[in-house]
Amino acid sequence: MYIDTHAHLYDERLMADEGLIPRALAAGVLKMMLPNCDSSTLQPMLDCEARWPQHCLPMMGLHPTSVKEDYLQELALVEEWLPKHKFYGVGECGLDYYWDKTYQKEQKIAFERQIELAIAYKLPVIIHSRESNPDCIDMVRKMQKGGLTGIFHCFSGTVDQAKAVIDLGLYLGIGGVVTYKNSLMAQVVQSAPLQMMVLETDAPYLTPLPHRGKRNESSYIPLIAAKVAELKGVDISEVAKVTTANAEIIFGIR
Repeated sequence: MYIDTHAHLYDERLMADEGLIPRALAAGVLKMMLPNCDSSTLQPMLDCEARWPQHCLPMMGLHPTSVKEDYLQELALVEEWLPKHKFYGVGECGLDYYWDKTYQKEQKIAFERQIELAIAYKLPVIIHSRESNPDCIDMVRKMQKGGLTGIFHCFSGTVDQAKAVIDLGLYLGIGGVVTYKNSLMAQVVQSAPLQMMVLETDAPYLTPLPHRGKRNESSYIPLIAAKVAELKGVDISEVAKVTTANAEIIFGIR
């Protein structure tokens, strides 16, 4: 059994595929965590949950690349929805210095507020940290008083940064990048304890080998697990068992 801890299954490219969820279930991926991006993705995400309530579990947050002029309005929507629906995490939130740094200050304000909400609602925070690991780690460190948990989604930092994340009590989200040739994530996976990792696809993005270049989906989680098993020198069943247990703890699910 596996859990895909991060998949945008409500993406229109995926929702049109009737076989998407059945293929995931057939591959042993029984639960898929859905991160929200902004107001435009909320209803599609809830529709996905309504269709597959036992398997597609929603989270609520504001993605850093969706932080624009109206970010306070978007943040207000996050705050409005958190108490009135069952969500399993706060996110996807964080910082993104890859696409656009125009709203870097506003991204930090939005990220800090969502960390506060995660603590207040006792939910894990799902952190997007593309080319911003140092700042994300620093912000978490300043706000970690012992009650914050969560995942550095699609972690792509250094071995030292991975250790810093783990020392803060957060987990590493390991996705398809780990399967890429010469990926620096191989060193991270080899050095970090399996007990602090979870598996994810980030579907429809970052498709693992041998499907790189095609649309990603949750049924590919075993490909990621197999690579992690190879790097750790353990059986894939151990990777499935440990990462699933980690996800169950983080999200409070069984």
